[in-house]
Amino acid sequence: MHTRTLRNRFLAAAMTAMVLVSLPAPARATSKEIIELQDHVQQLMDMVQRLQSTMDTRFAVLQHLAEQTADNANQMTTIVNALQQKIAAQSDTTNGKLDTASGQVQSLNDSVDELKSRIAKLDKTIQDMQAQLQNIQNPPAPAATGPGAPQTPPLKETFQAGVRDYNAAKYDVASGEFQDVLHYYPKDDLAGDAQFYLGEISYRQKSYSDAIKAYNAVLEGFPGSAKAPAAQLRKGLALMQINKRDAGITELRSLIKRHPQTPEAAQAKSKLSAMGVRSTAR
Repeated sequence: MHTRTLRNRFLAAAMTAMVLVSLPAPARATSKEIIELQDHVQQLMDMVQRLQSTMDTRFAVLQHLAEQTADNANQMTTIVNALQQKIAAQSDTTNGKLDTASGQVQSLNDSVDELKSRIAKLDKTIQDMQAQLQNIQNPPAPAATGPGAPQTPPLKETFQAGVRDYNAAKYDVASGEFQDVLHYYPKDDLAGDAQFYLGEISYRQKSYSDAIKAYNAVLEGFPGSAKAPAAQLRKGLALMQINKRDAGITELRSLIKRHPQTPEAAQAKSKLSAMGVRSTAR
């Protein structure tokens, strides 16, 4: 604004001087004064030309800077869009990996349960052999049995068979075996484990509502079960599978609060983090 004002003043002075020169000189004006006035006019015109040149140069520089700024802004927008797409893709990949990791951890737990079952079966075999040896040495007296008496299936063997059939994806057979454990031994600790596996069978078959009911039965009927943390984790994931996101988040937060030192709590934290959600409510 200051440069424009100065330029206007120079132009006005130059025009005034040129008008004065073009007018007839008064009688008292001398040739020397006219020459000096012409010199001043020429100096003013030179200054106007230099100012015009300077203004043109500065305008060109400003225009170049404006174009550079626009290019930089466009480049930044492109980079931000690419970064957002990359973050979204990584989030989807992370969620998939977390679900896979959760399944792998549960598969490992299943393998441990099956190993325990085999050890228990071996121990039972040894006990049976010892009992048979004692019977040979001291045969028991025959006992009267009523006809048609129902036979109660052995607890450990039935549960072990259920775990084996579950791992072999024989879900119908495994479900019947776990149901037998619940029916004949409803108060035993293995009943809570059997209830959990019924939920896992429904989860694998994508019957998420039935899975949630089974997990609730573990949490309500067997709160002290070793499978309780896993049941709560899987319940939270099942809720998210049926689009109950908020309820699933609440369940995972509850798991973290109730069982903070468990591997299931660590998985819940990772899942919430991948979703961009705090692990504790505000």
